[in-house]
Amino acid sequence: MDQNTRQRIDEIVKGHSIVLFMKGNASFPQCGFSGRAVQILNACGLPSSGLTTVNVLEDEAIRQGIKEYGNWPTIPQLYIKGELIGGSDIMAEMYESGELQQLVSETTSH
Repeated sequence: MDQNTRQRIDEIVKGHSIVLFMKGNASFPQCGFSGRAVQILNACGLPSSGLTTVNVLEDEAIRQGIKEYGNWPTIPQLYIKGELIGGSDIMAEMYESGELQQLVSETTSH
């Protein structure tokens, strides 16, 4: 990935509390896993204003670069406070344990 793409991703990840790199957007997910990720965040009580989404389908450099950036091969990818949380499977596991709700709550209440 080129330096410009890395910098753009870095600014997105570090500039927002909760970022979901996904196919489509929160209103119109364009793959099942992205839709599931949005549903999980909604179930955590995250207001749409608290979520920043990046549609990787609109930018091939970001689509490829985010996989390298987080060393995570699949999309969607959730970042909270600059840290990679994971994809929809990890999000579902964390939701089941209550961990994701706590993380979202801590992030949005500060």
